[in-house]
Amino acid sequence: MIQKLRQFLDRLEPHFKEGKLSKAYPLYEALDTFLYAPDSVTRTTAHVRDAIDLKRLMFSVIIALQPVILMAQYNTGLQANRALAQMGLERSESFWRGAILEFLGLGYNPHSFLDNFVHGMLYFVPIFVVTQIAGGLMEVLFATLRKHEINEGFLVTGMLYPLTLPPDTPLWQVALGIIFGVVIGKEIFGGTGRNFLNPALTGRAFLFFAYPADISGNSVWVAVDGYTKATGLSVASESGLAGLAQNYNWWQSFLGFIPGSMGETSTLGCLLGAVLLVAMGIGSLRIMVSMVLGTATCITLFNVFGDPTSNPFLAVPFHWHLVLGGYAFGLVFMATDPVSASFTATGKLYYGFLIGIMVALVRVLNPAYPEGTMLAILFANSFAPLIDYFVIRSNIKRRIARHGPTS
Repeated sequence: MIQKLRQFLDRLEPHFKEGKLSKAYPLYEALDTFLYAPDSVTRTTAHVRDAIDLKRLMFSVIIALQPVILMAQYNTGLQANRALAQMGLERSESFWRGAILEFLGLGYNPHSFLDNFVHGMLYFVPIFVVTQIAGGLMEVLFATLRKHEINEGFLVTGMLYPLTLPPDTPLWQVALGIIFGVVIGKEIFGGTGRNFLNPALTGRAFLFFAYPADISGNSVWVAVDGYTKATGLSVASESGLAGLAQNYNWWQSFLGFIPGSMGETSTLGCLLGAVLLVAMGIGSLRIMVSMVLGTATCITLFNVFGDPTSNPFLAVPFHWHLVLGGYAFGLVFMATDPVSASFTATGKLYYGFLIGIMVALVRVLNPAYPEGTMLAILFANSFAPLIDYFVIRSNIKRRIARHGPTS
């Protein structure tokens, strides 16, 4: 069967490569390389920074994301079912979700794993599918116009982006955000390997500033109309550590059973992905450690010298910041993006430390925007080339001072 499929694809190739279907060759090439490993690996600028080929890198990240995706679906359903129970409602306000659950013989029991997981899946899957369709069409369009292959870069972007969104984000906004992220965050710079901004975060940032009422606030984190619940970051910014202790448990937050964007609540799921990425040599441990150190340093200074009477967030200790908002998700999957991050060994330390400090500054000192991870990473993305430039220049000067100028 496998051999026959290979032979069938080989017979089709001339029609797409040189025949009347030549404009659709990127689609054929994408299907062929998805089903079979190509004879050659990509040699674009995505690989100047690492010897690993793009296909292995992307699929490794996808595997590392699986704990986060599974937890995103379960927790989304859990939060919705808990809200329905508290409101005394017997079913979701969505007719089609209710019809599917009824057809499957499931309900809205927050104590049932299957009820929670399937209910959450009915929120996550439509957002994921719309992301793949809208973003994939942009990839195909630009690949066709530029007459090059469709690479695997969008597979990761298409999985990261839905995980950064609230569960009830309108699907038209989902499509608009990923189109903006792919086109403005990547394609206008030349495509995968040439973008200096993380495309998934670029799309998320666009939605946040374009539609703040639909993408932020207490009413968007639990997918039940008429139900509001503040996230841990909102509670911390309003009432500090006392409010956190009253509303949330640290271990509950670490595991991810709290309201928030679908994939950003479980620190445990993110850490499992981090272990895999570091073990495979894909995720940068330097960036992760330096980002944590940057945040810890800044938060410790706030705790020691800050006045919590004027800003209660100043008294929230560092270990709480690790489990709130999108910190862990950004730390593992966004800050370590090999394309938009610094690529020199020393530069990674400065880059991660800069993100860590910026997260603390935006979160604590800006009460209107308690989540700072997204903006901190995009800010550091723009400085990554400059950081690498000065690191390389410093290395050259040090080598010249040691060995003298070369001819």
